[in-house]
Amino acid sequence: MSEKIKIVLVDDQNLCRSGLSELLGNCYGFTVLGATGSIDELRVLLREQPDLLILDLRMKPLDGLAMLEQLRKEGCTTPVVVLTMSDSEVDLSNAMRAGVRGYLLKDMAPEEVVDAIRRVVAGELVVAPTMTVKMIEMLRGDQPGQEPKNSLKLLTEREREILQLLSLGESNKAIAQTLKISYDTVKQHVRHILNKLNLSSRVKAAVLFAKEQGSASGDDTPPRC
Repeated sequence: MSEKIKIVLVDDQNLCRSGLSELLGNCYGFTVLGATGSIDELRVLLREQPDLLILDLRMKPLDGLAMLEQLRKEGCTTPVVVLTMSDSEVDLSNAMRAGVRGYLLKDMAPEEVVDAIRRVVAGELVVAPTMTVKMIEMLRGDQPGQEPKNSLKLLTEREREILQLLSLGESNKAIAQTLKISYDTVKQHVRHILNKLNLSSRVKAAVLFAKEQGSASGDDTPPRC
């Protein structure tokens, strides 16, 4: 490896690219070869043989992991660190399965990001501190004595309230009015519910809730959603 760590940044937001470029460019031992949100431009940058790709997940038209999958098929072996806003266990799991060396969050302190990148280049597998527990749970899986990933016991009291209203066919707006919380807060809770239950839709979550309630009461009436 060269004396300086050669990095390529992959993010579809100009502000994120420029901010991270400035941060790493001002750090000893780093050189930023380029920054892009395009897979075609990335292919050109890869000709310079970077030591590391720093990759966002939520990108358009091609999301980060889909882009990585395509590059791996083309023979790219450059180590990858994900830098994202998503603290989803599902995204963490998918990223780890794709073979990334690190999973960092954009709300981390700049010095934490820089330190994590150095550790990855040194050969460590690094995740954001707030993702450590999720990483442990993901690796542990559904071991005996642990709640399965789709158990409603994983939910908080507020999340169960929201899920109960979902099972009645209520919209996010109606739930917000009923519970006297903001619409955005309801959306965030629903996202957390789906992540915790490892489900892909609110309908599946509502069905799961209805089944649990039906099992407890002996009623198998399906939810009206």
